[in-house]
Amino acid sequence: MTQDCENTKMKSLISAIQFITILPLGKPGTFDSKGMVPFFPVVGIVLGALVAALDYAVLRLWTEPVAAVLDVIFLVVLTGAFHLDGLGDTADGLLGHRTKEKALAVMKDSRIGVMGLIAIVTGLSIKWGGIMSLAAHHRSLLLVIIPAYARGGMIFGIKFLKYGRSSDGIGHPLFSNTLKLSAFWGLLIPILLSFFLGWRGIWLNLIFVIITASILLYYKKRIGCITGDMLGAMTEITEPVLFLLVSIGMNL
Repeated sequence: MTQDCENTKMKSLISAIQFITILPLGKPGTFDSKGMVPFFPVVGIVLGALVAALDYAVLRLWTEPVAAVLDVIFLVVLTGAFHLDGLGDTADGLLGHRTKEKALAVMKDSRIGVMGLIAIVTGLSIKWGGIMSLAAHHRSLLLVIIPAYARGGMIFGIKFLKYGRSSDGIGHPLFSNTLKLSAFWGLLIPILLSFFLGWRGIWLNLIFVIITASILLYYKKRIGCITGDMLGAMTEITEPVLFLLVSIGMNL
């Protein structure tokens, strides 16, 4: 029984990695959409650890601005621009005065518009600026845990908003089961690690709560639901804002 449970958890973890990264892990056909959601923050930890390792190596060769650029590019590569695509589609659909039906139709269109392009460039620029401003003594830890927070935020979207499409869309399988509070266990990892940041860890958690709540309230007020693209947008909004705001005062 214990072995079966461990196998199920491993399958769910591998499914989460396959879903939101390009890391070559697991066999094709082992996708478990029902159990992978709680592992999103764990995948964020994996991504953050890889970025932190790259950052450590790059800083031995170049300055902080160069390292920050390479960190941002590496994170985009690791995720296959998956969340960025969602950010672009969401910006195209929601920014404006479109009805719910029109907004959902625009988000489903694979072509990117002006709003989407601006949102992507803005998000990447903010992320670069935030990473560049991180102090050396907290830099690696923040690079590890902030991607976990950003991907953990999607769990709140799945839990508290209904899916906006009938049966199609890449995000539909994530809403097949009602999430229990136990699904948030993965967020305990970055929260516990944030204690090593001192008062800045408290600030980081406060920012995360405010950003997540604000995005969900906006989604609910704007169209009353959420889609896979909007989940990706949550990640690409949360991540740069966390990097930017947690770096306040680090150079003082």
